[in-house]
Amino acid sequence: MHKLAPLLALVLAGCGAMETADYYWQGASGQLDILARSKPIQEVIGESPDANLRQRLARVQEIRAFASRELGLPDNASYTKYADLGRPFVVWNVFAAPELSLTPRQWCFPVAGCVSYRGYFNESEARAEAARLQAAGDDVWVSGVPAYSTLGYFDDPVLSTFIRWPDIEVARMVFHELAHQVVYVKGDTQFNESFAVAVEEAGVERWLTQQGNVQLDAQYQRSGRLRAVFRELTRDTRADLARIYASDAPDAVKRSEKAAAFAAMRQGYEHAKAGEPGLAG
Repeated sequence: MHKLAPLLALVLAGCGAMETADYYWQGASGQLDILARSKPIQEVIGESPDANLRQRLARVQEIRAFASRELGLPDNASYTKYADLGRPFVVWNVFAAPELSLTPRQWCFPVAGCVSYRGYFNESEARAEAARLQAAGDDVWVSGVPAYSTLGYFDDPVLSTFIRWPDIEVARMVFHELAHQVVYVKGDTQFNESFAVAVEEAGVERWLTQQGNVQLDAQYQRSGRLRAVFRELTRDTRADLARIYASDAPDAVKRSEKAAAFAAMRQGYEHAKAGEPGLAG
């Protein structure tokens, strides 16, 4: 419990914060619950009747060792334990922006600085906050988050929320979150995420070279194609929205054009998925 004080200041390195005691408490209690559920990976491998889980955890051990040995990422106790959370995501982030704006709402707190989302360990609480913001006129999105970094304040465990993912995506996750422990600039989400993604991408490429697995290489290429398409769709849609919002058209017209821009983006993404077997969901 001696770590509770810094946790109250941190309240999730990857999530936003609000200046109320109940929000800080849900962050603190949520993190403590994760720590209480965590068990050494080797212990879980020795006890679990789930052969697939044992295999996945052994794979994570290899990925974790590679991260420190080959990428220079922190050699600490992070991702050496496993926590079964019994839910699909560890937290849910609430994003919001004014109805006709590309500037997201921000929330600030001491350690992480200002970030453009607010995180909740309980989905119903996240959706209640989203409903409040939506009622005030904002565009709102609630996103489930499979992992986050406590920036080294705690030993982040491997979570049930991502352990069943394909090997490449698990490697991405581990490299990405460990990168946040190396460099984190308070209040600069864009830099922090860009840095972590750069480490993630370079790390996965080096890891794949060491694996020498044709199937993994094909999986990586397919994932890369979809990511490239999604980024292009996002850039194009953002440019369309910027043009729409900056115009002198009445708000009703802007709303109609905004809806059309999002519909075109969804259609483009569905078209991209249709060209990749196994991604119809």
